[in-house]
Amino acid sequence: MNSTHFLSKSQFLRGLQCHKYLWLYKYRPELRTPPDEALDALFEAGNEIGVLAHELFPGGVLIEFEGSSFYEKAKKTGELIESGVKTIYEATFRYDDIIVMVDILHKGDDGWELYEVKKSTDVKDVHISDVSFQYHVVTGSGLPLAKASLVYINNKYVRQGNIAVRELFQITDLTDTVVAGQDRVKDELGTMRGMLDADCPTIDIGAQCSTPYECNFINHCWAHIPENSVFDLKAKGINKFAFYKSGKIHFKDIDLNDLNLKQRMQVDAELNGTVTIDRDGIMKFLDTLHYPLWFLDFETLYDEAIPPFDGTRPYSKIPFQYSLHCIEKEGGELKHYEFLAEAGTDGREPLVKRLVSLIPEDACILTYNMTFEKSVIADLAEQFPEYSAKLMKIHENIKDLMVPFRQRHYYKKEMKGSYSLKYVLPALLPDLSYQGMAVSNGDEAVLAYKRLPSIEKREEAEKVKDDLLEYCKLDTLGMVKLFEKLKDTTVGVQL
Repeated sequence: MNSTHFLSKSQFLRGLQCHKYLWLYKYRPELRTPPDEALDALFEAGNEIGVLAHELFPGGVLIEFEGSSFYEKAKKTGELIESGVKTIYEATFRYDDIIVMVDILHKGDDGWELYEVKKSTDVKDVHISDVSFQYHVVTGSGLPLAKASLVYINNKYVRQGNIAVRELFQITDLTDTVVAGQDRVKDELGTMRGMLDADCPTIDIGAQCSTPYECNFINHCWAHIPENSVFDLKAKGINKFAFYKSGKIHFKDIDLNDLNLKQRMQVDAELNGTVTIDRDGIMKFLDTLHYPLWFLDFETLYDEAIPPFDGTRPYSKIPFQYSLHCIEKEGGELKHYEFLAEAGTDGREPLVKRLVSLIPEDACILTYNMTFEKSVIADLAEQFPEYSAKLMKIHENIKDLMVPFRQRHYYKKEMKGSYSLKYVLPALLPDLSYQGMAVSNGDEAVLAYKRLPSIEKREEAEKVKDDLLEYCKLDTLGMVKLFEKLKDTTVGVQL
């Protein structure tokens, strides 16, 4: 093994999180779990943010990522600095077999300034480590830095017209903190390189597996953890790693007296097949509902750091689709309505118009996890005051079908301790499972919707739209069937 060990910034940050993480990344990369489509989309969004941030310091020169070696990029960076260029995007530096690419390098009145751009809405410890590492490499290569800062998202910014770049981003000067942390960077580098000269570190699983980021090697390092382990317990209140370190790993090893009520119920159901049906509790919930009953589910964009439409903030929930099922009276016909906005357009107002025209003021609206739907409707009411009164009436009339499952009035082992619709629905109604669907969860729905404008073949685009409608429809149809299932459990119950 090479005692020098080339390191990039991402590798250094992996090493800070866990030495075993870095060792496996360097020597056993085949054990990594490949990134999924959602993670790829996050990287792409991060690139988009980085490019927009260039406008904070316009007129710079970009060191292209593709097409040349890091050595050539570093050489080009040096040439641009020597030529008097004031701003360089993706400026590349090599020092002590370490490579970094600086998002924005700008020459201010007092000298060169480093700016690292993040999608985050605040400054995290890992960001400080990131900037500190870059400072070490840039200054070590011979370029003094007068300032080192973090550029990140201002989540209070509201778009009106073209993006106001200086309002979308906020900048925090980290220079003093970064300079004070340089000895730590050097010490950590030395420790990591010594570690990389040895065999794989014997580091057990722990909180570092997912903090600050989920490790790519979890499937490898956690392979010894059985199904139905202490880590599968839902709800808070216990130290799962303390159980693990004491040898209490599988459900059967755990003393039920050490768990809270919901966790005991989960373990008992899994080990003994116990089914819990609290008919009185279910009946009390059902008594809060009335006809006409409307079942509502939204799909929303929620990961847009750059607000796409007027009136939206970074990372606000922007509805692009809904499904509605309706039962007007006891034993009445089940009706369905749906809406899918034209991809690439602001479909909020058409969605609102259709929604308020359908749902009557005396309706009882059932959602699953009403906090989400209520927040979407409240945002729409603020953004479209013409419809505010009707939207807030809907908001007022919402009830939460999650309640009897969250309170464990109905529980089976197939729910795996969760009250999420994605667990409850197949547990109680296996014929309505999401398995095998082209779009089977909210993340996939967002990705499919975002992909629509780039699909050239009409048939393929129509198929994606149908998949989106089918998925959202199953959410509300599932709620209808769960409502009926709850009603069936109360036959003959008198309060």
